[in-house]
Amino acid sequence: MAKLKVGTENSTPIELYYEDHGSGRPVVLIHGWPLSGRSWEKQVPALVDAGYRVITYDRRGFGESSKPWTGYDYDTLAADLHTLLEHLDLQGATLVGFSMGGGEVARYVGKYGTRRVAKAVFAGAVPPYLYKSKDNPEGGLDNQTLAGFKGAVTSDRLAFLDDFTKNFFSANGQLKVSERTRKFARMIGAFASPKGTLDCIEAFGRTDFREDLKKFSIPTLVLHSDADAIVPFEVSGKRTAASIKGARLVLIQGGPHGFNVSHADEFNRALLDFLKD
Repeated sequence: MAKLKVGTENSTPIELYYEDHGSGRPVVLIHGWPLSGRSWEKQVPALVDAGYRVITYDRRGFGESSKPWTGYDYDTLAADLHTLLEHLDLQGATLVGFSMGGGEVARYVGKYGTRRVAKAVFAGAVPPYLYKSKDNPEGGLDNQTLAGFKGAVTSDRLAFLDDFTKNFFSANGQLKVSERTRKFARMIGAFASPKGTLDCIEAFGRTDFREDLKKFSIPTLVLHSDADAIVPFEVSGKRTAASIKGARLVLIQGGPHGFNVSHADEFNRALLDFLKD
């Protein structure tokens, strides 16, 4: 529907594409990697019908947003989100971050506070810290795994996306969406910036959000699938819920990482229950 300038690269503006539908309390949906705001297709109608104003946007480098060469670190991504919230003058918003998008939620609250934010949702999200290190032995990504991701994206990005979307929508060895739905996600990822796709691996793989989570005092929902093979519950959701006092935890049974699509009814029910409280 609209584009918002968040910076410049040489003589070219860097713009975020966003959509703004409905009325009522605002809900901002922040997509995962390497997708776009189109990945919220199952959530937007349910939220609008329930009486919420729903904002989706494409992270820089993805979807219909600009594809600059730099700016794929979480400080910049959170600044982009902040610019959007300021531009729309949102008050009492709920930030919903899926997978990589959970990093924006964590860093936004850690850096900008909660003046515009009333609630937060981490859905299959990467916090608190995915990188496995001496001070974070519970992490799920080591140097070899990250190097493998980056090597696959660099050598044959489209082949990587084909394999990745299979894992994204599979649980216990079974694809939980139609093959056409999987290919649609693959297509979205194919049109993302190759540089942004690559750089975001470092961002979600090595960014430590533990200090950000310590600043959370707002109602928070941690929504995860127990069969997530991309961002396992034990590595992320379980630890995030334990890190935030009073966080509500909802665990969806048998869902893949892309459970907002495969288990949309359960996902939406948990989200709407949290929003109305």
